[in-house]
Amino acid sequence: MGDNLVFKIALTQVPSVGAVTAKLLISYCGSAQAVFQTPKKQLLKIPGIGEHTARAVQDFRGFDRAEQEILFLERQEIRALFYTDAAYPDRLKHHPDAPAMLYFKGGANMNPERAVAIVGTRQPTPQGISACEEIVKSLKTFEPQIISGLAYGIDAVAHRAALDASLPTIAILGNGLNRIYPASNKGLASDMIGQGGGLLTEFLGDTGPDRENFPMRNRIVAAMCDALIVIETGKKGGSMITAQLANDYNKDVFAVPGRIRDPKSEGCNFLIKSHKAGLIESGEDVAYFMQWDPPSIGNSGVQRSLFSDLAPNELKLLELMRQQAEPWSIDRLSFQSKLNGSEIASVLLNLEFKGLVKTLPGKRFLPV
Repeated sequence: MGDNLVFKIALTQVPSVGAVTAKLLISYCGSAQAVFQTPKKQLLKIPGIGEHTARAVQDFRGFDRAEQEILFLERQEIRALFYTDAAYPDRLKHHPDAPAMLYFKGGANMNPERAVAIVGTRQPTPQGISACEEIVKSLKTFEPQIISGLAYGIDAVAHRAALDASLPTIAILGNGLNRIYPASNKGLASDMIGQGGGLLTEFLGDTGPDRENFPMRNRIVAAMCDALIVIETGKKGGSMITAQLANDYNKDVFAVPGRIRDPKSEGCNFLIKSHKAGLIESGEDVAYFMQWDPPSIGNSGVQRSLFSDLAPNELKLLELMRQQAEPWSIDRLSFQSKLNGSEIASVLLNLEFKGLVKTLPGKRFLPV
């Protein structure tokens, strides 16, 4: 793997040098090796590099640890992906907080045409399990890569459903690749690698599944997808953090609604009613909102499937609004549709719950 990899790994292990600082240092010095060879007084001239960071680079002596990691990577057939490498995930690369180094075991494409992340509770209900399985199954036509975190519950259900649907699936781990966590998912992880998926992490091989690693893992899940689906979650926890990150990254976020006052649906319902996620009931809904066409098939079947669930007045208003994709007032809709204001308000509320219309300031409405 070469001496250069030693310096790349070493740079990620320098105290106080995170992903942003590592990339800054390389941009000024030219390479990871050059960072360690640059005199301290020159490092101090780099904007944003202070005495503490410059000293940490100069005093670093952990190169033996980096060499040991390379031996581990070779034995386990793990690829090291530096952010400057062509194989590094493009969806992740442009985010400032993207890891400088990733480690990947498996054969999956890091840059698939479509990628869907699925997250949710570790203790799903039978309804949540069924919803996850059905959504993944109905996404098969559109051939996305399925991404999750290999955790108990919805994560594991999503990975297994992807395997059953012959879709490649990648797990983003909060630990190193010398172990599978939780251990009960070891067989699942092996199947994922064997069926063209894989395991991805930013942590060195012997890193344990420490609590602070999982929020870091969640940002990779959010960044590597085109669409994030939340299935059963409370109002707090890792799934909600991932949904917020996905919104911050301008990803499309969707949630499966649940019963009111159900603790496992509280998070999904909150995301929907606060306009942080679109309401979905199937993979076809996701494909429709993402404007995905099945390979060699038009999307008319998806649209017909979605529109067939609309009431006549819902369909009437939606088709009217989509003639001009701009904000509409209730008065304007009433004039053109010949419906009264109370009818329109009720219809718009239903369309908003279905993720087909969103409310703008000033009581204006925009078709999605």
